Amino acid sequence: MRKTTRYPVQGPNSLWHVYKTVPFWKVVKNFIVIQLARYTPFLGLKNWLYRTFLGMEVGKQTSIALMVMLDVMFPEKISVGRNTVIGYNTTILAHEYLIKEYRLGEVVIGDEVMIGANSTIMPGITIGDGAIVSAGTLVHKDVPPGSFVGGNPMQVIYTKEQLAERWADDEVYGKK
Repeated sequence: MRKTTRYPVQGPNSLWHVYKTVPFWKVVKNFIVIQLARYTPFLGLKNWLYRTFLGMEVGKQTSIALMVMLDVMFPEKISVGRNTVIGYNTTILAHEYLIKEYRLGEVVIGDEVMIGANSTIMPGITIGDGAIVSAGTLVHKDVPPGSFVGGNPMQVIYTKEQLAERWADDEVYGKK
């Protein structure tokens, strides 16, 4: 289960309550910064914008590709580890507005993680160190460290242990 906090609302759907949950000018500032960063090819500048203006934790040598869409309302709930690659057009959400409630959750992406293009990461998710997320994956549950996941909905394709066994077999049978 994803680690989110649920906030019930009364009356119309929770999106109608958006500016009771997050200040309007914060959303405007975040939107402008995220749009600037989405289009800049300069990784150092992009990471600086995320750290300085959005309050995100972004590790050294992390590469966030063009067109990555971060949560506009709660980007400070997203942290990305060291030497991680987030592929083109990935969406990372830290909130979701539903009919009778909204939910908030931290997104923690570990060190040396590879996230393929066009993936979507839902709120309350942890992606462990060394994990690989295949392109186009809907990450709706935690990803174990060192595992390879993919699909919509996401499935574990290989765990770290299965991958180690496979490599060992390749060495034994001369396939490497």
